[in-house]
Amino acid sequence: MRDVGTLLEALPYIREFHGRTVVIKYGGAAMTDASLREEFARDVVLLKYVGLNPVVVHGGGPEITRYMEALNLPVEFVGGLRVSDSDTVEIAKMVLVGKVNKDIVLRINRHGQPAVGLCGDDGLLFRVATMTAPGGEDIGYVGRIERVQTGVINHIAEDYIPVIASVGADRHGRSHNVNADEAAGAVARALGAYKVLFLTDVTGWLADPSDPDSLISETTADKLEAKLEEVSGGMRPKLEACLNAIHGGVSSAHIVDGRVPHSLLLELFTDAGQGTKIRPAE
Repeated sequence: MRDVGTLLEALPYIREFHGRTVVIKYGGAAMTDASLREEFARDVVLLKYVGLNPVVVHGGGPEITRYMEALNLPVEFVGGLRVSDSDTVEIAKMVLVGKVNKDIVLRINRHGQPAVGLCGDDGLLFRVATMTAPGGEDIGYVGRIERVQTGVINHIAEDYIPVIASVGADRHGRSHNVNADEAAGAVARALGAYKVLFLTDVTGWLADPSDPDSLISETTADKLEAKLEEVSGGMRPKLEACLNAIHGGVSSAHIVDGRVPHSLLLELFTDAGQGTKIRPAE
């Protein structure tokens, strides 16, 4: 009966989300833990089977760092963004597009739905401009997305699950590293997605990062903007991406603990949910 109750609890959410696009930023422990990787792939396949249109956007920071350290290249972050010279971008493209992306595609395929891997270079999917860190520091070839060519994604999504690696190029064809959180927010906004979810390694947005019990379970875009200058580290790009998506018409953005098995399904299909929900200003 408990299982029946769970199914009945999920039913109104499945009805509400049927036919809608959900963008999922895949990262953190959910990418590095073997069992969580399999659970994530199964969860995405389930979303497709029950009538949602999932679009996966991923990074691969730990993998990039591992290869850079093996090659004795410096690893540096400013404001949660990786400082990226030409060598760093080359490593990022090789790791994200050539390895991580294909690993995700293969897992989703294996669990019963065909997936297709893309990156920002495919079909001119992302056009980016070189950006600076929040404090104005030069961080090299890190791109802020100016345009998303949604036709590429929509064409693929008719028959496949799109899996997008977060790299892109500027108008001169120079490759850039793109923060995966920003990419997910930009994709969700451009597609007019119903929801965007960010899988991360914390329970959600914490009012006090040193206090795990200070979770902000729900807030609005205007309240988030008032607090954004106080946020630093890797949480800041996530919250900025949430705001970008919300201001572009996405109904809600969610920061979810990817260390919890099936957190994606728990957030979407249960009354309790998980993590932090951000909705438009009232």
